[in-house]
Amino acid sequence: MATDPTPAVAADDSPAPESADPGTSEPFAEPSTVEPSGPSRPHWAFAALGVLIVLVLGALTRFLEQSVPEWAAGSALADVAAAVEYPVYAIALGLLGGLVISLTRLRDKVSGGFRTEFFIKTGLVLLGASINLSVIARAAGPAIAQALIVVPLVFFFTWWLAGRLGLDEKLRALVSSAVSICGVSAAITAAGAVRARREQLAYTASLVILFALPSIFLLPWLADVFGLSAPVAGAWIGGNIDTTAAVAAAGAIVGEEALQIAAVVKSTQNVLMGLVAVALTAYFTFRVERAPGAKRPGLGALWTRFPKFALGFLLASVVATWYLDVAGESGAAQIGVVTDLRTWFLILAFVSIGLEFRLARLREAGWRPIAVFGGAAVFNLAVALLVASILFRGFEV
Repeated sequence: MATDPTPAVAADDSPAPESADPGTSEPFAEPSTVEPSGPSRPHWAFAALGVLIVLVLGALTRFLEQSVPEWAAGSALADVAAAVEYPVYAIALGLLGGLVISLTRLRDKVSGGFRTEFFIKTGLVLLGASINLSVIARAAGPAIAQALIVVPLVFFFTWWLAGRLGLDEKLRALVSSAVSICGVSAAITAAGAVRARREQLAYTASLVILFALPSIFLLPWLADVFGLSAPVAGAWIGGNIDTTAAVAAAGAIVGEEALQIAAVVKSTQNVLMGLVAVALTAYFTFRVERAPGAKRPGLGALWTRFPKFALGFLLASVVATWYLDVAGESGAAQIGVVTDLRTWFLILAFVSIGLEFRLARLREAGWRPIAVFGGAAVFNLAVALLVASILFRGFEV
């Protein structure tokens, strides 16, 4: 995977700090090639140790994800334990591991094994295989209409609000994508398009999780208070909660019909990730990072900046759709294997993000991203409820 030799610098960053830390200034940049001081420099050994750290923490994440709900079963914390998703464990363990390797002065030596770019891109390509385009096209006409109405409205409202509060352009793109489309996956896609810093991606992912967890219980309760039908409640849940697993959890609380509609609506929004990646790539190439008086970049510059794994995501969706049509029910098991593999790659990506996290840069963000995310979430609740109530009124699964 090639990396751009001249990574862009966010508007609120000074050139000096960026050049002083080349290994973490961009989310998908290759690790620093500066050799550590000392007589012995076995880079391959330290890189292997870094990979081992990621794999061990990833395995521990999977263990906690599967075991904690069992440990908490029957207790007052059972619902909370069941709702906590693997990104929570992965990022938390990555942060803890990052603290340990920082205290032991191993961070710079082993960082070559934190292959965030590879893990993230592979995971997102595999995500495409879990989206059956034919199902969406046949059974989710209202879901497609809802996505085409709600996603742009929420995206541009969030973009406007972030601009009013003075957020950095790259963080602005990540938060807008996360709130309007599908949380962490959309933020990752946007980060590849705009070359956001890892700290910005980690911060956005944390906001997604922070708002998604209470929504699992809040939205089903509100749906009951408002007297929403199961399809409307499902469409509302699928169009609001920013992680697929949390959508499934909230939909299941309402009922099977709501769960089916919620899953279709969320899958429909996921498909829009590729379109957003194209739009953000073009915007940052031709406007945000274009030097004053410089010649207008050509299509070649746009292609260079475009996160090409988004094409892999779309191709995987097409192939999976064709395979399920040919193989029928027997193909679902193979798709399930791909889905599990996708989860593993995303776990390793979140662990790596946690390991590479540096608090000093995150402090620059302050309270404003939280205010933007919260304001956009409330706007999303209102708009999606109105649209779902119109499109799914009288709908039968």
